[in-house]
Amino acid sequence: MLDKPSAQSAARTSGPLAGFRIVEFAGIGPGPFACMMLADMGAEVVTLDRVGAKKNLKSVAGRGRKVVELDLKDKAAVAQVLDLLANADALIEGFRPGVMERLGLGPDVVMARNPRLVFGRMTGWGQEGPLAHAAGHDINYISVTGALAAIGTKEKPVPPLNLVGDFGGGALYLVVGVLAALLEASKSGKGQVVDAAMCDGAASLMSMFFDMTAIGRWVEGREQNFLDGGAHFYGIYECSCGNFISIGSIEPQFYALLRQHAALTDADFDAQMDRKAWPGLKDKLTKVFKSKSREDWCKIMEGTDICFAPILTMAEAPKHPHNAARNIFVERHGVTQPAPAPRFSRTPSAIRDAEKAEIAELTSAWKR
Repeated sequence: MLDKPSAQSAARTSGPLAGFRIVEFAGIGPGPFACMMLADMGAEVVTLDRVGAKKNLKSVAGRGRKVVELDLKDKAAVAQVLDLLANADALIEGFRPGVMERLGLGPDVVMARNPRLVFGRMTGWGQEGPLAHAAGHDINYISVTGALAAIGTKEKPVPPLNLVGDFGGGALYLVVGVLAALLEASKSGKGQVVDAAMCDGAASLMSMFFDMTAIGRWVEGREQNFLDGGAHFYGIYECSCGNFISIGSIEPQFYALLRQHAALTDADFDAQMDRKAWPGLKDKLTKVFKSKSREDWCKIMEGTDICFAPILTMAEAPKHPHNAARNIFVERHGVTQPAPAPRFSRTPSAIRDAEKAEIAELTSAWKR
């Protein structure tokens, strides 16, 4: 069980991380997303940004922060940061390898002042390796892991937004790593560096597919497997209205319900797991789903065990009855945004406003 280091900063917050202090060096993408999650879960997150950055305090990814502007090229400012970090639980930065060291804020220096500190480092290529110092983006990091090659149409791979590298393989692994290191530090009294690389995380996310390849259940190439759009029973179909639906009727009992509700009486559909039959069956199912509107198919299939859902846009998603019932989306400052996740039964997460702060005041408060 994590020992909360202070009750001072937990006074106005809820969440399982209330009382934990995290210093974020401002960046883009996975770092801010990870810190948003930690802030939602109650951690006191202080974001150090450049002078004149004028961060949007109503930003979704920036919610829950105390924002300090300072010049890290100024030795006096660096000294102030070291004083703040002396009473922090974790640090999160997303610079290229070596930048923090050149600023005088590398792990050796910072952890000499605070041996319990967890030093979270978020990069694309990692702290070491031939590409460690090269520029890159999500699309590049997932390219070398096998992930991007497996996603898309037969003709070419399709970028899955920047969900797999930045957020799935980056931010979430950073959060898990930092929390694991905090847990270990509560037992050992010693912090450590967490090297969270998007290429590492994206490769880790592919574990199941490497496993299935090894046992002969997965083959190279897109739209040739049961989870990549190759199978007729797991895919996306257009409706007569131009909107789309998804089905995932993998298990025999779910596939039977699909056949029942879509009136798939053709005996050819008996060959569910015959790869050679999939293209023809997909063509037939395409015609079936094109015969009705998305609304019609929702009336027929939604809520059954077919494993069916309408494909909704970002504008439509908050209005879906299930999403609305669970308050998956909330409105704050006129902006619709996802609510905190996951949910905690006893120490619920909460969205807090970002606010400007002064580093001297924070340092003084953290010393108490």
